[in-house]
Order: sequence, then structure tokens, then C-alpha cells
Amino acid sequence: MAKRDFYEILGVSKSATDAEMKKAYRKLAIKYHPDKNPDNKEAEEKFKEAAEAYEILSNSDKRARYDRFGHQGVGGAGGGGGFGGGMSMDDIFSQFGDIFGGGGGGSSPFESFFGGGRTRSRQAIGANIRIKLKLSLEEITNGVEKKIKYTKKVVAPGVKFDTCKTCNGRGQVTQVTNTFLGQMQSTTSCPACGGSGKTIGSRPAGADSQGLKSEEVTTTLNIPAGVEEGMQLSVNGKGNEMPGGIPGDLIVLIEEKEHEDLKREGNNIIYNLYVSFPTAALGGDVEVPTVSGLVRIKVEPGTQAGKILRLRNKGVPDINGRGRGDQLIQINVWTPTKLSSDEKNALKQLDDSDNFKPDPSKSEKGFFDRMREYFN
Repeated sequence: MAKRDFYEILGVSKSATDAEMKKAYRKLAIKYHPDKNPDNKEAEEKFKEAAEAYEILSNSDKRARYDRFGHQGVGGAGGGGGFGGGMSMDDIFSQFGDIFGGGGGGSSPFESFFGGGRTRSRQAIGANIRIKLKLSLEEITNGVEKKIKYTKKVVAPGVKFDTCKTCNGRGQVTQVTNTFLGQMQSTTSCPACGGSGKTIGSRPAGADSQGLKSEEVTTTLNIPAGVEEGMQLSVNGKGNEMPGGIPGDLIVLIEEKEHEDLKREGNNIIYNLYVSFPTAALGGDVEVPTVSGLVRIKVEPGTQAGKILRLRNKGVPDINGRGRGDQLIQINVWTPTKLSSDEKNALKQLDDSDNFKPDPSKSEKGFFDRMREYFN
């Protein structure tokens, strides 16, 4: 499913100031916060959606890339289940010290709004896994379901965990430092358990120091139509596991296989069609390949080399749901390199005819003008 426009999510215009975006995000965060909407999946998704939009638009560099390239420019795409470059719910809460003027000390700033009175500790997160996935032009154009195998770290069967004695299971430790300004308090992940709140009591053979072992797993990815080379899709919770914490993400890097006949340019597809001189002069029907099979097109009599024909909506769908590209067919007139004596004589006779002498009109557009016109 394609992502919504970030400006639309926050309800601001593209010229909105940082203050206007912060105000809009604060309003949405309060409205859809999980403490105010317990067990409401729709509200939770809107909460995450608003956080992702603000994460991108509040950063001047990310906002500039997004304004120019859309979701592709910030490494996101619909359909992968990804969110905010790998942000978790706890990552979102860490933003609130700035948005709500709090100190970011680990407590939810919504306690004062909703009276929750509970402390939200940061869970340990397993490492992300990155894989490359090669797709054909046909798969990119139509979207595809892929089953992939990869190796991840999972909690070993039979491993037993004890509550961490250093942090008493909280996963965090508080340190007080004396400075010339007075005492300063900071909260960090527990060094003994890595933030999981648990330590290994006993582990089976083959498990590592964290109680994990490698295991080959299979998962199904729904790749949306319109992805492109270099794009990353993030699948939540499919990465390495973490004892007492939550799994990391599976990051899928898209690579495009080179097509034998077709070339992708943005959402358009380019095909070079070679025709003989008689076909260009007399016209005729020819077959050209597309991502959906062969299509027969008509070459008009007197077609010049460099002419571009357009097959509308035969290109790649836009990843953000903004229509579909075209297939552009560039006509190339094939000049034979070897001629028999009879062929040479016939061509010499034709060359003497005034009708065969080049006479382009001033209004006729050149190749680059035609290409510029099609891509604009």
C-alpha cells in the first residue's frame, strides 16, 4: 500500500514553517497517543504515521530530498511495513522531550495529559538484517510476492534467563554525576544485560553469550509495483531477536536486473526499434516488446529516424500511486553495411532522384527536443 503524502498527514502546506509543523504534530500525537487510545490499532498506526512524517519534515536535509524525490528520496516505500527508517515506538517517545518541552528522562510526557503515571522503559532491540533482492523489470512493473530465505539470530530452545541484578530487570541504570553546576542525573541502558533486563542463567550447547543461535528462516515479502534500484524496504520484527526485547527489522535493498530489450528511465520505459529503410519509407506494422508482452504498432509512411512513438500507460506505476509511466519507442532506420552490386546500382539510381534528397523543414524538431518534450 502506497504511503500518504507527509504534508497531508500533518495537515500543513509545503511552505509550512518548523513551528507550524511542530504544532501540527503535537496536536496529532496527543489525539492518537496509545495512552489515550488503548488497544486501538488504527489510532496506533496514525500515531506512527504522524511521527514518521514529522521525523522527515523536521529535518531540513530530509525535507529537501523528500520535496524533490518523494518517498524514494528518504528511503521509504509502501508495502514493506517499514516505518521512519527503523524507528520503534520507543524511538518516537524519545522525540517528545523536544516536542513537549520535557527533559526526555524516560517518562512519557503524556502522563501530565492523561494521568497514566507509568514509566516507559526503552526495550532492547535486536540487530537489523540487510539483504539484497534482485527484481526483473516485469516484477517491478507489476509488483510481486517473493519468498526469501535468510539466516537470523533466534533465542535458543532451552536457554534460561534470570532477572538482571544490576538493573533489577528495568534494562536501565541511573547515574548521578557531580559537576560544578551541581548533580546531574542520566539514564542509560544497563551495561550488564544490554538493556534487556535479563541475564543468562543457563544456556544449551550452540548458543552464544546472549543465548542466541543462528537459524535459517523463510518469509514472504509483498513488493509493491514501482520500486527502483537502491530503494530500501523495511519489514518490522523480521530481524535478529533479542532476549527480553524485541526483534530488529529486515532491511531489503532493491536491485534491478537489466532487461534484454527495455530500459527504464524513471517511470517510463525506453525501447529502440530498428526498421529497414523500405519500412520507414513505405510504412508497415511491426511488433515491439513491452513488460506485458508483444504489441503490434504501425509505422507511418515517411517515418524519419529519431521519431519517438508513445505507448501510454505501458510504463512503470508510480510507487506513490501517482499514475503510470509510458513506453517510448525510438525509431532507428537500419543502414546495411554490406551491399551487392545490384543493390548498390539501385540505390545510386534512387540517390539521383530529387525525392530522395534530404529536405528537413525548419519546424521539424531534433532528437533532443523530442526527448525533452516527452519527459517533460
